[in-house]
Amino acid sequence: MNTELLGKVALVTGASSGIGASVARALAARGANVAVAARRRDRLEQLAAEIEADGGTAMVVELDVTDEATCRAAVDQCVRRWGSLDLLVNNAGVMLLGPIKGADTDDWRRMINTDVLGLMYMTHAALPHLLNSRGTLVQVSSVDGRLAGPLTGVYNASKSAVNAFSESLRQEVTTRGVRVVVIEPGATTTELASHITHSPTREAVEQFAAALRPLAPEDVAAALVFAVTQPAQVAVNEILLRSVDQQR
Repeated sequence: MNTELLGKVALVTGASSGIGASVARALAARGANVAVAARRRDRLEQLAAEIEADGGTAMVVELDVTDEATCRAAVDQCVRRWGSLDLLVNNAGVMLLGPIKGADTDDWRRMINTDVLGLMYMTHAALPHLLNSRGTLVQVSSVDGRLAGPLTGVYNASKSAVNAFSESLRQEVTTRGVRVVVIEPGATTTELASHITHSPTREAVEQFAAALRPLAPEDVAAALVFAVTQPAQVAVNEILLRSVDQQR
């Protein structure tokens, strides 16, 4: 086990699969005590068992980020267990793409409630503890927070909101020792595309991914670990990473 994060306390949302699960494993492998948080408890329990079998320390936290009270409870549970919070990774999100005309606006609400408000609720709950520990906040955004395109309008809006919120927060807390990091992956092998409810768009996204070598969740986790293990005076505020095959 690498000991770069030995004794640090991390909370990872959206940890039941994909990027979140890979981040949790990577942080635990470097010595962090990791709270794995999501809605699917069975998957979290399996992940925590794998982490502990590899010599790490993990705790399962059931979490729906769209519920503000549950967000506060998740942070409190983590702090009660380990006494502090050094690192929050806001990874929970959905990507319900499709055309704006004729859209199911329930998809819009799900994205804004999860990708934007959920991230804000978690940030708000964790911030006093991060200020106390001079910790690090990581927001998992997307290349779609920079580049708008057809069929991605509301997802673009949600990730642009994440980027703007995070930059404003960075300016508020950086002189108080808290680092704010935005990670912006391009196409990555996760479950996100399978949740798209508009079938023609889902098929188009699957064809797009099949035409390139997408990032693996472990690639994103490696970039995140790089950012959070820098010396205390170094703030890596933004990392954009894409497959070499992805043009935009």
